[in-house]
Amino acid sequence: MKKSFNQSVNKNYLFTSESVSEGHPDKVADQISDAILDNFLALDPNAHVACETMVTTGQVVVAGEVTAKHYIDLPAIIRRTINDIGYTKAAYKFEAESCGILQALHEQSADINMGVSRKSKMQQGAGDQGMMFGYASSETDNFMPLTLDLAHTLVYTLARIRKEGKEMTYLRPDAKSQVTMEYDSHNRPVRIRTIVLSTQHDEFTADGRKVTPELIKQDVISTLLPRVAKRDVRYTALLETFLNDSKNTELLVNPTGNFVIGGPYGDTGLTGRKIIVDTYGGRGAHGGGAFSGKDPSKVDRSAAYAARYIAKNMVAAGVADEVLVQVSYAIGVAQPVSLYVNTYGTAKVNLSDAEIAKRIGKMFDLRPAAIIRDLKLTQPMYEETARYGHMGRTNEVVTKSFIDSDGKTFTRQVELFTWEKLDRVADIRKAFKL
Repeated sequence: MKKSFNQSVNKNYLFTSESVSEGHPDKVADQISDAILDNFLALDPNAHVACETMVTTGQVVVAGEVTAKHYIDLPAIIRRTINDIGYTKAAYKFEAESCGILQALHEQSADINMGVSRKSKMQQGAGDQGMMFGYASSETDNFMPLTLDLAHTLVYTLARIRKEGKEMTYLRPDAKSQVTMEYDSHNRPVRIRTIVLSTQHDEFTADGRKVTPELIKQDVISTLLPRVAKRDVRYTALLETFLNDSKNTELLVNPTGNFVIGGPYGDTGLTGRKIIVDTYGGRGAHGGGAFSGKDPSKVDRSAAYAARYIAKNMVAAGVADEVLVQVSYAIGVAQPVSLYVNTYGTAKVNLSDAEIAKRIGKMFDLRPAAIIRDLKLTQPMYEETARYGHMGRTNEVVTKSFIDSDGKTFTRQVELFTWEKLDRVADIRKAFKL
């Protein structure tokens, strides 16, 4: 029988966010698009790439526009990406070594390139019109919505368990999570109300038992949730309360029953269909464009990162507890058309949101070339963004491997998630006299 929860008299409300695993078909497509982008950028930092991917039963289709100095070994890059995700068995009906690959990449439109390129690099025009949003909240240590942060952690941890191959060995790559949180009238999280987790699985365990939703639920309670609780102290008390308060909480695991058929075999995947998972889980706002497969000359991507960078540093500096930043562009024009800030009434400075926006506009250079320069966006840094969210991630330097036009592997050190740095906090505090 379905549970129903009564809203309390103090106007508590519920809010929900979802996430998907790296094996979800749309995320497979995103990762292929960004792996291709990264390999082009590793060989030519000034490459212009707009790469779209479709994955379905036994097939990958890649199409788009590219202007670059080097060719890349496209099939090798695609197969390696699929293998890393975990589609390595014929039973999945989508497998790294045997899937077909259809390639339809061509030169970028000269008309678009004319609007973007300039003799003066800093006057580079925006690659398209549009509005982009960045958001940050003091709700979590990484300035992300708690519902989305927990949803990401659930599927990320599930994938780690699957790849370790020691527990829950029946897991397959495709999975989704959803977290519903109860908030009080002051927007403070009270408790987790509902967790929904759907994971693809083998039909039988290694010892011959039928894999059922009840078996998976037991393993979620005994294996997954304790590991999630250990990953972050924020989750420990919330999950303990969630598991011990069955009257007010609900854990739904594979609620439709069997989930043996999944991944690109169960559902066609396309680049750019998980944009809310990629950003803020429904908090704040999202612009009109997806991110994956696009080089940083496309402001859909680079300006969204810049807006997050501004919002995060503003909240960390204490300007407000919650900040939404919108920036908009016209194609071929370097300067933004508008800059908007919304602090949702949480500002701690005696300024209107319009005055805050004006001050921020003077502090941050939002021309596309300046964003690319300041956030180091010509690095091959994007495949990691295509799984478990583009925002709220850890800024770090890693060694990545790429495949050159001769099919040889080479490595580079790459700084990831530069827009998550808090290196403008001191400047903002000074500007706002905090």
